[in-house]
Amino acid sequence: MPLKAVILIGGPQKGTRFRPLSFEVPKPLFPVAGVPMVQHHIEACAKVPGMKEILLMGFYQPHEALSRFLVSAQQEFKIPIRYLQEYAALGTGGGIYHFRDQILSGGAEAFFVLNADVCSEFPLQEMLEFRQQHGDAHSFVILGTTANRTQALNYGCIVANADTQEVQHYVEKPSTFVSEIINCGIYLFTPAIFQHIGEVFQRNQQELVLEESSNGWQRAEVIRLEQDVFTALAGRGKLYVYKTDGFWSQIKSAGSAIYASRLYLNQYSKSHPERLAQNKPGGPIIRGNVYIHPTASIDSTAVLGPNVSIGEGVTVGAGVRVRESIVLHGASLHDHTCVLNTIVGWDSTIGRWARVEGTPSDPNPNDPYAKIDSETLFRDGRLTPSITILGCSVTIPAEVVILNSIVLPHKELSRSYKNQIIL
Repeated sequence: MPLKAVILIGGPQKGTRFRPLSFEVPKPLFPVAGVPMVQHHIEACAKVPGMKEILLMGFYQPHEALSRFLVSAQQEFKIPIRYLQEYAALGTGGGIYHFRDQILSGGAEAFFVLNADVCSEFPLQEMLEFRQQHGDAHSFVILGTTANRTQALNYGCIVANADTQEVQHYVEKPSTFVSEIINCGIYLFTPAIFQHIGEVFQRNQQELVLEESSNGWQRAEVIRLEQDVFTALAGRGKLYVYKTDGFWSQIKSAGSAIYASRLYLNQYSKSHPERLAQNKPGGPIIRGNVYIHPTASIDSTAVLGPNVSIGEGVTVGAGVRVRESIVLHGASLHDHTCVLNTIVGWDSTIGRWARVEGTPSDPNPNDPYAKIDSETLFRDGRLTPSITILGCSVTIPAEVVILNSIVLPHKELSRSYKNQIIL
């Protein structure tokens, strides 16, 4: 059966919680576990039999890094991949409705829609099989997972029939508890979904005619799949939920990128063992799951891991210790530095014997259903302790301590800092 996939990558006004890292590269291209975030999605889609084309959709201006990525991904996965640029932020439903002809061209009988800022095992094949067993040829499937009662309020909540898994009620970010089954932002649709999005579009237009607001033309096209479409479809026998027990997390803040990196590195032992570094004589000491780019130069006395990814052309000196961190391309860690729970930006330098450390924002390890909290930057007027982020081209001098801080790009520090945003 001919299939397509649409990956919603957002745009420059989005991903603000990802700054200062999204200044240098569009958030979907940020490397998680050694490859761009959205490559994990593309890899999963390319494996599905019958996948004819993958469309990235968002409102980034045509971007050199994005074009380069698309060319290399097409060559690697041997599948057409295109970028469709929205003229404005149209919402999760407005974008696919605007480009419905592109999605349907070539006779796709069904298509996946994936949000770029989630990390997951992407059980796409299982969703297809589930749809064949439940519902008819025109039903739609949402991927769901279980959260705990308090955290479920931060997501779209799904109430489903226990036997048929039909969605009976859908509420986006409810104010009181509705259900612990939450929406994972991964959907399987058939072309019939456009009729339902079209109804919302017509309704929006009619409301605008009544309001007669000045900038009305744009507002009708902004359609949110979750609030506008799923809420209306629930209980009509059209929408089903496939619950996954596999890993899933949102990647909203930079702190959640380290957690997502850990989830993907764990998966590599099954899916990509070649991407995990091994202990070799004369090589660095590896503890747990570590990704090292082949071009990185790492001293044999360095100790890396668990959950470390080292980017292209990175230099790591003698006696360096790195744990739970992402080191981006071109960075240089001088002898005996210690880097914990940190993202080290592109082309940054950390002087010898310096210590750069953050506070992990992991979900509660004792609760199997806990998700990562997308915490606010400040709480009670204070900076919330979080992972340390060095923007691109930051220089940290020798023998200082940087703790729970965010350093904006192109800064040259001269002393120690803790709990600060260094502008």
